[in-house]
Amino acid sequence: MELITDVPLPRGDEGPAMRVVPPGPRSREWLLQARQTTAPMGPAPSAEPWGLVYCAAKGSNVVDVDGNRYVDLAAGFGAQLLGHSHPSIVAAVRSQSELLLQALGDVFPSQEKLAFEAALLRALGLADGRVILGQSGADAMAAALKTAVLATQRPGVIAFSGSYHGLGYGPVALCGLRAGYREPFQAQLNPHVTFLPYPSPAAAVETLRQLEQRLAEGGVGAVVIEPVLGRGGCVVPPEGCLAELGALARRAGTLVIADEIWTGLGRAGSWLAARSAGLTADLWCLGKGLGGGLPLSACVGGSELMQVWRREPEVVHTATFAGSPLATRTALVTLAVIAQERLCERATELGQRFRTALEERLRSLSAVTELRGSGMMLGLELSGGPGAAGRLMSLLLEQGYITSTGGGSREVLVLTPALTIDEQQLWPFVDAVASTLESSFP
Repeated sequence: MELITDVPLPRGDEGPAMRVVPPGPRSREWLLQARQTTAPMGPAPSAEPWGLVYCAAKGSNVVDVDGNRYVDLAAGFGAQLLGHSHPSIVAAVRSQSELLLQALGDVFPSQEKLAFEAALLRALGLADGRVILGQSGADAMAAALKTAVLATQRPGVIAFSGSYHGLGYGPVALCGLRAGYREPFQAQLNPHVTFLPYPSPAAAVETLRQLEQRLAEGGVGAVVIEPVLGRGGCVVPPEGCLAELGALARRAGTLVIADEIWTGLGRAGSWLAARSAGLTADLWCLGKGLGGGLPLSACVGGSELMQVWRREPEVVHTATFAGSPLATRTALVTLAVIAQERLCERATELGQRFRTALEERLRSLSAVTELRGSGMMLGLELSGGPGAAGRLMSLLLEQGYITSTGGGSREVLVLTPALTIDEQQLWPFVDAVASTLESSFP
């Protein structure tokens, strides 16, 4: 099949414009071909394909191969912080592609890699930090887990129900979102992982009690926490909870790893959501939007802690393409745009107005259990049982809105639009989701 290039390009700030119900004929053709080329995942698909195939995107608009235009409220699972094809990112890609695409990793690094590491530490206010770069969030988590065991010599890790830290062989052992992601590989994974209830408002007191008890038993090198539970459904711990979690860990000599892969860089309203909640972590993991659309992640820790990597015989954590010149150049631009356009502050302010509009419109609907989240990271939990959010996602797609789902039973509709989204693209969605719930979720 030939690539399709004859679709109308979006402006980035437009509403939906649907030519056909997705999947249109071109998307259907591509999706059927994918069944012959892409490794199958999960349960067997239905006879007819579902979804769309992306063709072009700009800002908060996506166009599929059939020419449908959507408003993107998923933003690459939250990764497109600046929206699709931000002009500053595009300019950086063009410029860097003419200079240097690949250096020699951490043997002979590029100037872009070194400049980015310094800029990242400044942006995060971690002047005495040190950085390990990777390509995915799972890479960053693996680096953090390795650092923790080097530093403490303790194999135990505490993770939480509903958590998701990536599916690499280190972090998948901590995956509390769905047992099926972890259990087929259990014999090859860290056997010293303890799962506690995520400290939601309803569970926080009991979780902290169990945490203190488990830490007292010894052997725990790290506690790994998402400051807002991302794929688990945008759950926010109560005020003071994360600070107490950090205090308990410090008393036990256990490191805290803050998974900011989804929440960081403004997504939840601040550069580091855990720090805003009162938690001083030992290791911070960043990813998703860090590269402005290119694959890049980072594990950041204090200088003294990171000295644990200085040892004989040599031990390293690196990869051929980690910190590539292209990704680190776009990451430099991403950090600059977030700061210059005050996107952390915008995520807080606009996210609150978006949430308020949804709350007012959905308040009387029995299909809605709870609306929660932080910044531009909202979760709408539904009462319709397992898969309810998937059904809503499908109906919204037909109206030109791209969303995603979360929660262990896919009962939460997740909204993570770009931090740069034109707010006029948000308000019609409020009416769309309300009318869809009213008509299809009695």
